[in-house]
Amino acid sequence: MTNTTTAKHRARAAALALGVAMAASSASTSAAAQTIPAQESRTMTTQSTAPAADTLSAQQQAILPIAAFAAAGDIAKLNAALNQGLDAGLTISDAREVLVQLYAYAGFPRSLNALTELMKVLDARKQRGIQDAPGREPSHAIPQGDALRAAGTANQTKLVGQPVAGPIFEFAPAIGEYLQAHLFGAIFERDNLDWQSRELATVAMLSALPGAEGQLQGHVGYSMNTGLTAKQMQQAVQVLSERVGADSGRRASEALAKVLAARAR
Repeated sequence: MTNTTTAKHRARAAALALGVAMAASSASTSAAAQTIPAQESRTMTTQSTAPAADTLSAQQQAILPIAAFAAAGDIAKLNAALNQGLDAGLTISDAREVLVQLYAYAGFPRSLNALTELMKVLDARKQRGIQDAPGREPSHAIPQGDALRAAGTANQTKLVGQPVAGPIFEFAPAIGEYLQAHLFGAIFERDNLDWQSRELATVAMLSALPGAEGQLQGHVGYSMNTGLTAKQMQQAVQVLSERVGADSGRRASEALAKVLAARAR
């Protein structure tokens, strides 16, 4: 496959992940900027640069049902998933970060409802004598204003593997600003949850939302850009199928198949 064809395929995947079906990246994007360096791809986390294993940790697995049930608004199942996740070693901060991030994919109402449920779960566990580890706060102050958008743009480019552009961002420039400032800036600058965990959470959220298959496919690819392996993503699909439901697992499986097929060309 030629460099031009490869660039078009990756631009299309990036656009799909941001809700721009079949949009191509801007013609001015250089070919060198459109392929994430292999070594950088293997080490792109905010907490660890160790080579990825072939299995997800218990904490990573626990994030998947929490994120999926929160996105679906299934509070009863979210309650159980939160308890299981905390028992598996997630800190309060880990769970809270996932549920804050939810607002970018499923909206503020479900994020607020999920955070309220986490508070109830923690209170009930405390009454039973369980002291959950608090976790940690971000290691640095989050930038503001223009500096925040610049940081978000850099994070977005690193995660996607190329600068993101397309007709939708010319038609509605505000959506690009919100993505860069809020999602990839204000959220992804919070390094108390690593990028692999954030992307696993995103994959789980999108797998629970019918009609978000394009974005799901994009974020499966971004998950692998953080260093998660094909075997780990296959395990994520299995966890979603077994612990969330057949529909969620099917959507994630189809997205992974498309990503792996594209990368094999």
